[in-house]
Amino acid sequence: MSKELSDSYRDPTLAGQLVRWIAKISRKKIRLMEVCGTHTVSIFRSGIRSLLPDTISLVSGPGCPVCVTDPGDIDAFLALARMEGVTVATFGDLMRVPGSQGSLLELKSEGRDIRVVYSPLDALAVARENPDRKVVFLGVGFETTAPTVAAAVSQALQEGLANFFIYSAHKLVPPALAAISKNPDLRIDGFLLPGHVSVIIGSGAYRPFVETSRCPAVVAGFEPVDLLQAIGMLVSQIEAGEARLENAYKRAVSEKGNQAAQMLLENTFQVTDAPWRGLGVIPKSGLALKPEYAGFDAGKVLPLCVPASESPAGCRCGEVLIGKITPPDCPLFGTACTPVKPVGPCMVSSEGTCAAFHRYGGAS
Repeated sequence: MSKELSDSYRDPTLAGQLVRWIAKISRKKIRLMEVCGTHTVSIFRSGIRSLLPDTISLVSGPGCPVCVTDPGDIDAFLALARMEGVTVATFGDLMRVPGSQGSLLELKSEGRDIRVVYSPLDALAVARENPDRKVVFLGVGFETTAPTVAAAVSQALQEGLANFFIYSAHKLVPPALAAISKNPDLRIDGFLLPGHVSVIIGSGAYRPFVETSRCPAVVAGFEPVDLLQAIGMLVSQIEAGEARLENAYKRAVSEKGNQAAQMLLENTFQVTDAPWRGLGVIPKSGLALKPEYAGFDAGKVLPLCVPASESPAGCRCGEVLIGKITPPDCPLFGTACTPVKPVGPCMVSSEGTCAAFHRYGGAS
């Protein structure tokens, strides 16, 4: 996107017009959830909460892939890193996430072979260069990153790399939205749908959820004008008593999405039930390697023994992830739990809600 075009989505005059439109049409008290962690950061950075009328509340959802990774999976990562002859390759956000017994960063400081990579293909290179070691890539993410993992598995099969493995903790967004909408303890009147995920799965992937839940939903971009437009579209629906799927990010998101990426996922993974931090096990919300790729599945091939996992005492990250509380409601926030010494993953990830609240001082 050119600078001129990107600047137009940050135009304060246009943003002001949208704010006035929202204020004019907003009458009911409504709660909107931004699902994406990048949206949470963008909303804080641009001060959008302070621009909205008092009738509108924005709550953050489970859109940070590191944050929603189940404690049992985090402990499985640590168990893999402790195995002799195993090299763990991971994205950087996972390094500082606390498990029941330390973190990957602490294990690395103790001499375990843990490497930060920028792509699953980097992990493939590590496996080629170290044929005497078992290289495990920790697959964490939504539909956005899972296709690159699928491509890496396909490449490993073609090359006959017998020392490359995947631990898949991938999650699917639409089932999580359905779980949140059914939760009787939450009252979400509309959803700001994630931009990056929607590029892959397409806006049409949310249609079954919207038709079943009767909850308004709008795909949103990441600039201030994008977000305000999407919020206005949601408010307009809610005030009119409607529940539709709309796309406010058409310059990047199509109805059908990236079909090549979808084909990679379909060929490599099968949908499975998956545990989410804060949401429990959600049916058909995860991705597991298909049986024909079982030889690359670290959880099946390696003698993995994971102790019973527990969330850190006092940490309420799970409730933050579903919008039940805001970070300042957690007794550890800003005292025992800080970005320097995080207790829960919501304070670790750059997309974590607690990290965003701490960074911006809780300001809107």
